[in-house]
Amino acid sequence: MKSRIFFPLVGVALAILAVPPNAFSQQKEATSSNPSGEEVQALKARIEVLESQNQAIVKQNEAMMKLLNELKAKLEGPPQAVNASASSAASISTGDFSTRPTFDQPSSPAPDSMLATAPASAPAATTANGGSANAASTSSSQEQEAPLSLRIGRASVTPVGFVDFTSVFRSTNTGNGMPTSFGSIPFGNTPAGHLTELRLSSQNSQPGLRVDVDVANAHVTGYLLLDFLGQPAPGNLVSSTNGNGARLREAYVDVRKDKFEFVGGQAWSLLTPNRRGLGPEHRDLFYGEKNLDPNEQLGLVWQRASGVRFIYNASDSVAIGLALENPDQYIGGSGGGGTIVLPSALAATYGTELDNTSNSLAVPNLHPDIIAKIAFDPMIGDRLFHIEFAGLDSSFKVFNPLTKETFTANGGGGAINFNFELFKHFHLLSNNFYGDGGGRYLFGQAPDLIVRGDGSISLVHSGSTLDGFEAQVAPKTVLYSYYGLVYIQRDIAHDPATGGLIGYGFPGSPSSNNRVLHEPTFGINQTIWRDAKYGALQFALQYSYLIRHPWAVAPAAPTSANLNMVYVGLRYFLPGEAPKLGK
Repeated sequence: MKSRIFFPLVGVALAILAVPPNAFSQQKEATSSNPSGEEVQALKARIEVLESQNQAIVKQNEAMMKLLNELKAKLEGPPQAVNASASSAASISTGDFSTRPTFDQPSSPAPDSMLATAPASAPAATTANGGSANAASTSSSQEQEAPLSLRIGRASVTPVGFVDFTSVFRSTNTGNGMPTSFGSIPFGNTPAGHLTELRLSSQNSQPGLRVDVDVANAHVTGYLLLDFLGQPAPGNLVSSTNGNGARLREAYVDVRKDKFEFVGGQAWSLLTPNRRGLGPEHRDLFYGEKNLDPNEQLGLVWQRASGVRFIYNASDSVAIGLALENPDQYIGGSGGGGTIVLPSALAATYGTELDNTSNSLAVPNLHPDIIAKIAFDPMIGDRLFHIEFAGLDSSFKVFNPLTKETFTANGGGGAINFNFELFKHFHLLSNNFYGDGGGRYLFGQAPDLIVRGDGSISLVHSGSTLDGFEAQVAPKTVLYSYYGLVYIQRDIAHDPATGGLIGYGFPGSPSSNNRVLHEPTFGINQTIWRDAKYGALQFALQYSYLIRHPWAVAPAAPTSANLNMVYVGLRYFLPGEAPKLGK
């Protein structure tokens, strides 16, 4: 570019120097005297030469100004174009952590589309202190477009999460708040089945912050996120002050250096499907985040639990992870899921050894749940294809005080998930899980085990699928549709004390012992306003239809229960956590 400007300038200078200093004065003197015919012709020729040189000078000046204007436009550029590029780069996770935001370049709000179509072409250059070289040279206009962050020393503190107002209408009175207990929706022949419910709440607001800093050539991220779905203050939940209790959602530290990553704290389980890679960040996960239901989507495999995770990012397209997560000997009761029937002689003692959601902290555990996962993110043309394989290993141990015997059982399961951009901004996805003793990962809809009459353990088979599509039909409009299913196999034993049946799903079992649950969901998310520095405002609409089929029902009772739900929400996203599709 410098040479393109330099050579025209040299041409202009040479053209000017080619004109004799007294040329015009000589012309004036010649015309004032009585020139001869030859002199007149010579003067005319000289004038033509000067006019030709003058035209050349004008053309050179025009070319020079054009090049200067082009250079100025490239150097300054429109701020929105620069920000769009930075935002796009920030929204892509490829396993090369040098392309992720650092404290010198805080994470911009991701666009509506999180359908990354290509990985970053090359790692970002870093400065001597580990920061981004590109960030160090960023102009002030670009910095003004970055998310609102607070600098404390070398660290960047960025607000994340959103402020939420949501209303939900249900065709039967489930007795829930904003979250839906999928496994216990009422039957049509009950009083609750003849009544509707309407809730308006802000308890799903999720404020939080992230801290980013580079330390010893490693990038460290601290992440904290809350909501207000905890236990309410008694007596004033609805009648007066709506005192919803604050609750911890996520609190973890993520350390990334070269191809290695360590995560410790409470985060989404490694068994939760990813959209790309194996990282814990929301943009890398699929967890039903478009749903307004705080209990996500039926069929999704997930939990948020404390643990540690080790990830090796072999390349931009291959990542391998191993996690040790908090275990639990679960026998039902969460999210409306049915609870097993214990042997009558062991109900009291085993009731403290197994978790029915009322004694979680009293339950013993043998070892952490072990989860291994490998993810592939190849590019097919200009579209990203994500596929992953996961395995779960969990163990259970009980003690029979009547016979002084100890019983153990080893359970496990496997998952195959994929997310494929079929064409531009249109994703097909499928997440599938099946296992023995993994029911609590299905949002607690299935128990992990039953207890036989002698006190030994039998693991319950269960599985789920969640399939659908996501489409960004306009720059700020996202449509999605999911279908979720959970299947729970019956597991029956005999009670030696009574001679009756026990376990899960036996003839005459409680109607909460579900065999299969279905949930089709349709929704639209519309971003109303978005600014990279200050966040975004989004309107969302969701419709879901729930069906549950128990293993056994009372004579003449309905064989299934169903529910229509409509959620309407308005969310203000804080700068570090903007609306996203297909993260």
